[in-house]
Amino acid sequence: MVDKLLKVGQIVNTQGIKGEVRVYPLTDYKERFEELEWVYMDADTEKKYFIEKVKYKSNLVILKFKGIDDINVAEKFRNCYLTISKKNARELEADTYFITDLIGLKVYSDEGEFIGMVKDVIQAAGNDIYEVASAKTAGKNILIPAVGEFIKEVNLDTCTITVKVIEGLIE
Repeated sequence: MVDKLLKVGQIVNTQGIKGEVRVYPLTDYKERFEELEWVYMDADTEKKYFIEKVKYKSNLVILKFKGIDDINVAEKFRNCYLTISKKNARELEADTYFITDLIGLKVYSDEGEFIGMVKDVIQAAGNDIYEVASAKTAGKNILIPAVGEFIKEVNLDTCTITVKVIEGLIE
């Protein structure tokens, strides 16, 4: 079985002329990059990119990779995702999940009605939002805030999420 890759950041630009890159972190703990020895670029697991230096600039992480010492080389990685093997992931707190584990889960109401499948997780400022492809209406997506008021259970063993449906949530 191929190990899942987790996206931990995306290179959004270069920084300076010595090969540093600006990374938008896709983790709640941006200091995570200080704990990483290396990352992959996108899904290419053939080559490891070793992290030489980590700095911070507002909400971005500035990374310097070993062997990338020129802005022209660094520019080639713009828009690439930095990925790690799931087995190298940090231990999550209770009731916290990797987005990759949520995609594809079946969503049911607390009364047992099949609502649809998780298509994406939108990372919003206040809380995440589960985008669910509706089982009733083709092409329709339902947005469910990932908060305790609505999410009653996430069960990775049965690949299901149980939600409390209130008026207007899935119409």
